[in-house]
Amino acid sequence: MYNLKQFTKQLFFAIIFWVIAFSVFILIRFIAHGEEQGLTYINPKNDVPITEWIHFGIILGILVGVLYAIIEFIFEKLITNNIYLGLSILLKTVLYILVLIFSLTFIITLIENEMDVDLQNERGWWKNSALFWLATSYFFLASFIFLFLKLALEKFGKGVLFNMLIGKYRNPTEEDRIFMFIDLKSSTTIAEELGHNKYSKLLQDCFFDLNKIVTRFDGEIYQYVGDEAVISWKLKKGLKSNNCIGLYFAFANQLKRRSKYYIKNYNLEPFFKAGVHGGELIITQVGTIKKELAFHGDVINTTARIQDECNKYDEALLISDELLDQMQLKPKYISKSIGDILLKGKQDKLNIIAINEK
Repeated sequence: MYNLKQFTKQLFFAIIFWVIAFSVFILIRFIAHGEEQGLTYINPKNDVPITEWIHFGIILGILVGVLYAIIEFIFEKLITNNIYLGLSILLKTVLYILVLIFSLTFIITLIENEMDVDLQNERGWWKNSALFWLATSYFFLASFIFLFLKLALEKFGKGVLFNMLIGKYRNPTEEDRIFMFIDLKSSTTIAEELGHNKYSKLLQDCFFDLNKIVTRFDGEIYQYVGDEAVISWKLKKGLKSNNCIGLYFAFANQLKRRSKYYIKNYNLEPFFKAGVHGGELIITQVGTIKKELAFHGDVINTTARIQDECNKYDEALLISDELLDQMQLKPKYISKSIGDILLKGKQDKLNIIAINEK
């Protein structure tokens, strides 16, 4: 169900992007040239209105968008993590050229039928077609932009990327956010047993499984620090449907489902503990060579201290009472009060609650 939802989002984004991209391409060709070079002598500026050409651009954009999204999804889920990046790029390039040949052949045939003109679309037409290679160059330029947007969205999140583009975080901005610090239990012992190389591969696998879960619960990975991941939500998104709690148990269940893999490769079942807290903090853009968003405030420090208490009380997930009071806990979860605790480095005690699944 989650994979279908994720694919649907990618498909929608790809179709919108490629419809716009090919409409712009046709618009540029319409304005710059009086005839379609490399196909036949047709004068779109005089004979065919621009709306007709944009119509075909939309059809081409939808077709390419669907095929592009399918390729990206298959590579992301089944191929990219099993082969070298260079080989992945090479395979994608070959597939994209095939997609473009198929799509342009289809659209040219459609134009022939609807406009009653004779265009070059016989077998191998694309080899000597100036228009095809122009479209191919444009396609790969647009693909680069698409990839850049995709990577930027994955790194910053949709709202954050837009806010960075408009300069919202150039000056410190106050926000209400929820943080989760999630940490591998017994990490020091595990590292000693596995050795640093195999231990790094273990963390890589665990965080790969975490990434499968995060977007399902509207979370944003803030940073990875050693064997720890820091996840953030805007307050409303984190409270909605208990997202800031549900993510942890979904991740724990994902690790259990892959327990055979972990036992076979590392002779252990990884287990993570987590602390959750929320409140007001400052978010700002820092750095010039490597720009990123930084969060400043007591919320982060308190969340880390809550997570530190998991081992002491033998609990998997601890949350502050003041955050829990803001959400309606689903019946499938059980809460247990740990009590008022004086966290390390704090002056005031904080009421901590343990959360478990029934």
